[in-house]
Amino acid sequence: MRTDELIGLLAQGAGVAPRGVVGRRLGAAMLLGLLAGVAIAFAWLGFIPAERYAFAAPWFKLAYAAAMALAAASLVSRLARPGAQTGPASAATALVLLAAAAVGVAAWLATPQELRVKGLLGHSWWDCPWFVLTISLPALAALLWAMRGLAPTRPRPAGFAAGLLAGAIGAGAYALACTEMAMSFVAAWYTIGILMVGALGALLGPRVLRW
Repeated sequence: MRTDELIGLLAQGAGVAPRGVVGRRLGAAMLLGLLAGVAIAFAWLGFIPAERYAFAAPWFKLAYAAAMALAAASLVSRLARPGAQTGPASAATALVLLAAAAVGVAAWLATPQELRVKGLLGHSWWDCPWFVLTISLPALAALLWAMRGLAPTRPRPAGFAAGLLAGAIGAGAYALACTEMAMSFVAAWYTIGILMVGALGALLGPRVLRW
């Protein structure tokens, strides 16, 4: 039997392929991860006072996390499909990282020299990436579960992208509790935390997403 005949035989009676499967699975995983992350951040650290939002830093944290989540979600949705082009989504993700770095450098240069190191390190430079990583774990688990039910053919890049998305979700949840006010701090340590989650996703991808 020829290959095209076999494909036609297997496709008989299959009906119309369901639409929006990728979006529904990933959207549900993202929502679940966000709700869990916010709950963990509140229970663990509490939320920052409302008056902190009169300053730019909390909004930068949330904007950075949201932009990274949008870019990484686009990348994840493509890597969940076999043969999909990832170039534009990869470029958008890299652009968000570069933009955050640019904001951090600009904030560093605008800070008086004697306060630069203090602003960059804050009071939680060591803890921040680990907070992001821990708060991101429910989102990472949900996203890997969602992708496992799809068709990723490149498990390590898919796991890395899922980790970036989970890290962005966790960073957004942590931003509600983080008291650091220097944008150079956010650009450095939030990024490290997000990349740590990405690395964990890349490590788990070949084990979890393999067909």
